[in-house]
Formats: sequence, structure tokens, C-alpha cells
Amino acid sequence: MATVMQSDAIELETHELPLSRRQNVTQQVSDSTGNSINHEGVVQQLKPADGGIAAWKVLFAAFMFEAMMWGKLLSVSLPPTQWLTRQRLYRKGFSVSFGVFQNYYSKLPEFHNDRNITIIGTMASGVPYLGAPFMAIVVRRYQRYRQYMIWIGWPICVIGLLASSFSSSVEALIVTQGLIYGFGFLIIYWPIISFINEWWIHRRGMAFGVITCAAGVSGIAMPFIIESLLERYGYRITLRAVAVGIAILTGPLIPFLKGRLPPSQTSVVTRQNWSFARSPLFWVYSIANIAQGLGFFFPSLFLPSYATSIGLSARQGALLLALMSFAQVLGQFSFGLLSDKVNLNNLLLLSTMGAAVATFTAWGFARDFAPLIVFALLFGFFAYGFNSLPARMGTAISEDPTVALATFSVYVVCQGFGNVLAGPISAGLLTDGVRKDGYGAWRYKTLVLFTGGYCSVHDLTDYRKMGNVTAASSEGIWLHPPLLMQEKSPLSGQGSPE
Repeated sequence: MATVMQSDAIELETHELPLSRRQNVTQQVSDSTGNSINHEGVVQQLKPADGGIAAWKVLFAAFMFEAMMWGKLLSVSLPPTQWLTRQRLYRKGFSVSFGVFQNYYSKLPEFHNDRNITIIGTMASGVPYLGAPFMAIVVRRYQRYRQYMIWIGWPICVIGLLASSFSSSVEALIVTQGLIYGFGFLIIYWPIISFINEWWIHRRGMAFGVITCAAGVSGIAMPFIIESLLERYGYRITLRAVAVGIAILTGPLIPFLKGRLPPSQTSVVTRQNWSFARSPLFWVYSIANIAQGLGFFFPSLFLPSYATSIGLSARQGALLLALMSFAQVLGQFSFGLLSDKVNLNNLLLLSTMGAAVATFTAWGFARDFAPLIVFALLFGFFAYGFNSLPARMGTAISEDPTVALATFSVYVVCQGFGNVLAGPISAGLLTDGVRKDGYGAWRYKTLVLFTGGYCSVHDLTDYRKMGNVTAASSEGIWLHPPLLMQEKSPLSGQGSPE
């Protein structure tokens, strides 16, 4: 058996087991010292987790893919009603900037009054949401081919955009800009998630905070850039320009996206452990994610129109969204970083309570610009901070590393159901007429109460009674379960080398 000698640094001696003791499979496992134990009898030294050039390269590449190609798995399906204005459609990242495209398409004579325009965005976001569990299973089953999956999904996204630039009907846009683009991103997203989970173990919350805040970074400028291109060049040239831009800014980063564990030549995957479904905490978190999907997106859709309804300018409305994006960056990174150190359930309560109080007070009673600034900053910080926490929810439920990936995919679906329902619901939340002295300017009072109410759903559940969930409850690799299910080695408590 290989021996590990410790001095100032860890040195590894590699020996082969006798042939009679070798196994025919080559599953890889990793302990927290950075050793990869091959079941054929070879111990290999791994690059350090939670730091080092390789780990930061993977995180940077994931950040760029998130910012440029999606921004965040947010809703882009918007209700086809007359009151949707340009400012309400500003969203984050390319895919969630679809609202800008939707507003432009609705003005074109060939697409005018076509209610199916909203299906384009629904497909672009719905496929990655609802396909999450399936793709998570594929990634787990074919771990050796994860980088190949990215090489397959990336050109599908680019081809979808290029093909949409030649489309002359809404139906063709639904297939190209919606279905094909969404399917390509689905293939890309889950291998990246699995890579992040291999490289970032004890600081996984921080890593997911960095990825999720990419939405806010891109949301500050990208919708304005796309709108400017549309107005000047039209949708055909704009879509081609976006396709080329995504190819240039993300394509060279694909080689950075590698697993930390050496690929095995054969893959023997254990049966998925579904015992987590019997945990009350799992269902509490599931309800929380559905509730988050139901009300989370309304402020970014309606805040600009609320501002204009009380006499503010369209520029001020756009500025509110930029401030919210700025606060989103701070909130998502901060909550992700804290989730590595602070009780997860306390963070969930802080996030939802902060968002609820800001909504009921700063938004509901806003009569001028200053309270809306306060609301944009508070809601952006607290509500968006929630999006950094689902990765830690899985490790809070079980230390089985296969459970974390499975639960994360389930929570993505829960958010997907919530935001798909949010579109139809929003159409019935507005009241006729505007009264500046009324709560929520009268027209938006039900919307404000609904948005604050979704936060209160979280607050009605005392997460703290569900158990003392500390930060890094799982030290394993989601996709490589063997040995981690066994008793930990004496070295497992030493942490990952920096």
C-alpha cells in the first residue's frame, strides 16, 4: 500500500498492489489531503483544492460562462401584456437579457401582436431548469466525458444564435433562440458545476457566490449594449454579433474547465442514494426554492414602471436596476462566503427577512426616488443572496457527496416551476389606476404584498429547529462517492492544501 510521509510538505511514494489484490475498476476517490487513490493500487498526488492557480482558472472560466451565456438561471418568460415597457425588460446576462429582444420583436411589423413571442424566453430558460435532474444524472454517469459535453454544448449555443439571425418567424425563433440555445446551455452548465465542486470543497460557498454574482456584473451593462445594437443594426446583425462575442469571450476558456481528479478508464457508478427525500429539511428547502421562484423576479420587472408611475424619469428607473445589480454582486458573494463559516439556516432567515422587510416598507411606501434606491440596494443584497445558498443546502442535508448534486438539481427545478408560474400570476397582480399617496402607488399594491409574502413563507419556518447546519458539512467530491461513504481516514481532518 502506498505510504504518506509528512514533514513540512506532503510527499507521496507510489507502489503497486500485488496483482491478486487489484480490482478491475478504476474509480477515483479523494481525501482532503489532495491524494487520489486509484483502486488499481496507485496513489496519485492531486493539485490542491480550495486554492491554487488551477482552481482559480476553473472558477474564472465558470464566472465568464455564467456572465456571458446565462447570467443566472432566471426567468425570461414574461407576460404578453400591453404594460410591459422597455425598462421592465432589462435583465442580467445574455439569456436573461431576452426581455430586450422581446420588446424589440413586439415592435416589428412581422411579429406584431404575436403572443408566442414570450415562448422564446420560456424555452430558453425552461429547458435548463426542467432538464437539470436529467443532465445531473448524465454527468454523474459519464464523468470522463464532462469536458467533451462542454465542447458539444458550447457550439450548440452559438449555432442557435446564428440560426436565429436567419429566422423570419416567431416559430423559428422559438426553436433557435429558445430551444436550441437552452438545450446547449443545459449541456454546458452541469459539467461546470461538477468541476467547481471538485476544486472547491471547504470554500464551496464562496465559489458559488462568485459564480452567481456574475449575473449582477453582466447585468449592469449587457442589456443596454444589446438594446443599442438592436436599435442601430436590427436583430439579425445583433444576434450574429452576440454569437461572435460569446464565442470569442468563452471559447478560449474551455480548456481551463477540467476536473481535479484524474479521469478513470472505466466508470462504475453506484446507485443514487435517494434517502434524502425522507428528510424534512429537504422538503423545507424545496418549498423555499419554489417560493423564491414565485416572487423573486418581480422587482426587476416592475421597479422601473413603478418609478415612472410616481413621476420619475425612465432614466431613473433604469438606474434603479443598475443599483440592484450592484447590490446583487455584493449580496451573492457575501452570502456565499458566509455560508462556508456561518450556520446556513441563519443565513436563509437573514436573506428572506431582509428582503421581506425591504419590500413591505421601502417599496410599498415609496413616494419618491430615495426610498426606491434604498429598496433596490436592500432587495438586491438580501434577496439575491439567497441564490448563493442552494449548493450548501445539499451538503446540509447529507454528507453523502452524491446527494449534494442530486438535491442541487432538484432545487433548480423548484425555482424553475416557481418562475414559470410567476409569469401568468403577474398578469393578475396589477390594479387599474395609479394613486401616488396609496400603498404601492395603488396599482402595484398587490404585487408588493405578493413579493413580500413570498419572503415571509421562508420566515414562517424556523430553520433553526431543523438542526444545527454548519457551513462545510461535506468534505467529499459529489461525483466520486466510494471511500467517502466509509470511515474517514486519520488524514481527512487536515483540510485541503492551499
